[in-house]
Amino acid sequence: MNATRSLLACALSLALAPAWAQDHSHHQMPPAEPATKPAHDHAAMDHATVDHAAMDHAAMDHAAMEHGAQAPPVDHAAMGHGSSGHEPREPIPPLTDADRAAAFPELAHGMHHAPERNSFVMFDRLEAVDVDHGSGQAWEAQAWFGSDLNRLWLRSEGEREHGRTEAADLEVLYGRGVSPWWDVVAGVKHDFKPGDSREWAAFGVQGLAPYKFEFSATAYVGESGATAATVEAEYEVLLTNRLILQPRVEIEAFGKDDPARGLGSGLSTAEAGLRLRYEFTRRFAPYVGVAWERAYGGTADHRRVEGESVEDTRLVAGVRLWF
Repeated sequence: MNATRSLLACALSLALAPAWAQDHSHHQMPPAEPATKPAHDHAAMDHATVDHAAMDHAAMDHAAMEHGAQAPPVDHAAMGHGSSGHEPREPIPPLTDADRAAAFPELAHGMHHAPERNSFVMFDRLEAVDVDHGSGQAWEAQAWFGSDLNRLWLRSEGEREHGRTEAADLEVLYGRGVSPWWDVVAGVKHDFKPGDSREWAAFGVQGLAPYKFEFSATAYVGESGATAATVEAEYEVLLTNRLILQPRVEIEAFGKDDPARGLGSGLSTAEAGLRLRYEFTRRFAPYVGVAWERAYGGTADHRRVEGESVEDTRLVAGVRLWF
C-alpha cells in the first residue's frame, strides 16, 4: 500500500511540473556565433525579401559591418603628372631690376590737362534758297567761347532775297551750365531787319533733350512792352556713318501787333525743314533739302495785305561746317 502511494505521488509531481523544467535534452542547441561576423554581401542580398520592419536597427552593429574593403590612398606624386607636359619645360627666371625698368618706363612728357578756355564756331545752315523769280541765301550760325561751365554765346540768323536782306539778327548771351546737357542763357538780341533796328533782353535755355533732340527756347522783352518767344528743335538720323538726315522745326510768337514789321500777336510763323547731308569730315558736310514755312494769325493778315503768300515751300542746298 505504501509503495502504491509513493508511485502515485511521483506521477502527480511530474504532471504538475512547469514547462521550462521539462527535459529538453532531445533538442539540439544552435551553435554559438563566431567571434567575428562574416562580411555581408550587399550585392547578393535580395532586398525585396528583407523584412525591414522586423529588423532591430538599434541592435545592429554598423561599425562592425564590413561594407567592402576601402580603396588604398592614391599617391598622386607617384602617378607621374609631371611628365604630362603641364609644367613649363624651363623654370621662370627671377625678376630683375632691368625687367622692372622695362615694365615701368619713365614718361617723356607729363600729363597734359585740357585748356581752361575753349572756343567753337558752327554754321549749321549756310545755304542757297530757291525763291520766286530768283534765288536767295539764308544762314544760321552760333559760337561760344569759355569753359564747360561759363560761356559767351553768339547766335545769328537771317535771310536775303533778290540781293536784299529781309531778316537778320544777332544775340550775345552769357551761358551757365546747370547740368551736363543744359545751359541757361541771358543777354541781349539786336534785330537789324525787317524794319528799323530794335533791341531785346533775352532769357532762355538750350541743350540736349531726351531722345537726343537739340532744343532751344528763348523769351524776349523789348521796347514799349513788346514780347516775343522762339522755340527750335532738331534731330539727327544717322542713315550711315556719313549720311545724316536732319529734321528741324522753328516756331515764333509775339505778344502784340507790330504793323511796322508785318507781325501780328499770337503764333506768328512756323517753319519745318528736312536736310540730308554727307559728312566728308565732321567739320565739313554739304547738304540738300526742303524747307516749308507758314504764317498764322495777324502775321498772315499783314502778308495778305502786302500781296505776299502765306505759305511757302523752298528747295535748299548748302554746307554745314564748324571749326
